[in-house]
Amino acid sequence: MSNYWKRLLSKSKDESLNQVRLPEGANATFVLKVDQLVIGTLHCENQIWEFKYSEEFKQHKDEYNHIAGFSQLDKIYQNEVLWPFFQTRIPGLKQPAVKEIIEKEHINASDELQLLKRFGKKTTSNPYELDLV
Repeated sequence: MSNYWKRLLSKSKDESLNQVRLPEGANATFVLKVDQLVIGTLHCENQIWEFKYSEEFKQHKDEYNHIAGFSQLDKIYQNEVLWPFFQTRIPGLKQPAVKEIIEKEHINASDELQLLKRFGKKTTSNPYELDLV
């Protein structure tokens, strides 16, 4: 995806966020939950993000809404860019409190995975929790 489109689709006009990338060799798995129900897994490997719904969620599909941007329960979604649903969990990097945490904890501000691990567990924009496995 071109840098133009990344900037256009970015959740923020914060230029430093546009510099955030999944580093080469990054590999991690997160579990997305709500009300102790595992909704699905977010995984990154070989500079590709992957999301898929859990079998547990599929059994409760009529009780919960699908995640925005992930309408097909049986599809394995893959993308080079982290989807907006998950991107919103990374706060604006120009915020003084966020800058302080990044400096204090020696977090690489351009490493999307490190930022998601540190800030991604909860967000005010939705009730879901994202736990590193």
